[in-house]
Amino acid sequence: MSLERIDPAGLAPARGFSHAVAATGGRLVLLAGQTALDAAGTVVAGGLPEQFERALTNLLAALRAAGGGPEHLARVTVYATDVGAYRAHAPELGRIWRRLAGREYPAMAVVGVVRLWDEEAMVELDGLAVLP
Repeated sequence: MSLERIDPAGLAPARGFSHAVAATGGRLVLLAGQTALDAAGTVVAGGLPEQFERALTNLLAALRAAGGGPEHLARVTVYATDVGAYRAHAPELGRIWRRLAGREYPAMAVVGVVRLWDEEAMVELDGLAVLP
């Protein structure tokens, strides 16, 4: 299995994501949306950075349970209830991502939504991974 991260010279520089990821071989793992729920099913206290960290931690826990790690992520979609706040916190969210998932970025998108399943949730992440 291999993931090739593709960032064409003709596109804007990819910072915190890859423009494309090509996967060859391996096992496909689809990761359900994860919000900032703790083990008891309660949204963690704090603001967007705290919720992003917990949602990413939850996504990576599901991936690890399937036998993979952050390096196997090919695609992640972020659903945010306030895209302006997400952009304002982008440097901090990037530091959280790098600490938990490293610098091998998947193809990513941020989508603004009116609300998420849990009304207190500000962010949700889902993903696709390719395991060896």
